[in-house]
Amino acid sequence: MKICVLDIGATAIKSGIITTTEQYSDWTLTDKKETPSEAFRGGPHLIETAKSIIAEYSGYDCIGISTAGQVDSEQGIIRFANKNIPDYTGMKIKEIFQGTFNVPVTVENDVNAAALGEAIFGAGKNAKQKTFLCLTYGTGIGGAIIIDGKVFKGTSFSAAEFGHIITHGEKNGFYENHASTTALVKNAQAAMPELDNGRKIFKHLDQPYIKEIVDAWIEEVLLGLAGLIHIFNPSLIVLGGGIMEENYVIESLQKKIHDYIMPSFGDLVLTQASLGNDAGLWGAGYLAYAH
Repeated sequence: MKICVLDIGATAIKSGIITTTEQYSDWTLTDKKETPSEAFRGGPHLIETAKSIIAEYSGYDCIGISTAGQVDSEQGIIRFANKNIPDYTGMKIKEIFQGTFNVPVTVENDVNAAALGEAIFGAGKNAKQKTFLCLTYGTGIGGAIIIDGKVFKGTSFSAAEFGHIITHGEKNGFYENHASTTALVKNAQAAMPELDNGRKIFKHLDQPYIKEIVDAWIEEVLLGLAGLIHIFNPSLIVLGGGIMEENYVIESLQKKIHDYIMPSFGDLVLTQASLGNDAGLWGAGYLAYAH
């Protein structure tokens, strides 16, 4: 079986072809592309861009889509999308693409898809009972809950909005307002305006005042993780997003997390996502295959 896979984000649309076998270890991802999404132009433009990408592929049996936004995965509809993608809420993705390409289509939230990708092919494949949490740190903070190898979605497909848990007793005291990559960049730019992304920040980590900002941000990340650990008691948390590829960050989190949690939760493992930016594509392919 060949599956055309897309991962639709506010910045880019990643795509490719997954060729499947009976053994997950033998699956391949080829023909990868990355296309600017220009999401600021709105949901209808985003859909037309995605259509044009799919039209460049041929010979596939079905389509698997990972996308930003809260997704009714049964109907393939965007339940809610924030201002990063205007006019995306209510978009009937499954219906649109099945009508256009005449093959089965599955649709899932991007963090859920990435978590499933990690569960089957990546960092979570050896997790106990395939049960763990996945968080991604970027513009905001996304989350997913994997229980027995399946996504826990809640009553309205909206579970694991970890970025909106409250970590500060103030208006807009949301976790992602303090612990996202966006928050780190904002704080760093206050000290050095040219530090407009994570890579630049970590190139200046040898400067004490920048290291102090990074360490304070790491403490914010730990606050949210500690709350989730005490609620879910997971054996594993998989951390994704480009910022988590920085060894200083992951090593600091692994070293300090036990200062924030009860000793009885000490078996916890924090690890980096292993599939990188391809995790959503792998997860979308798995869902299309299993559907």
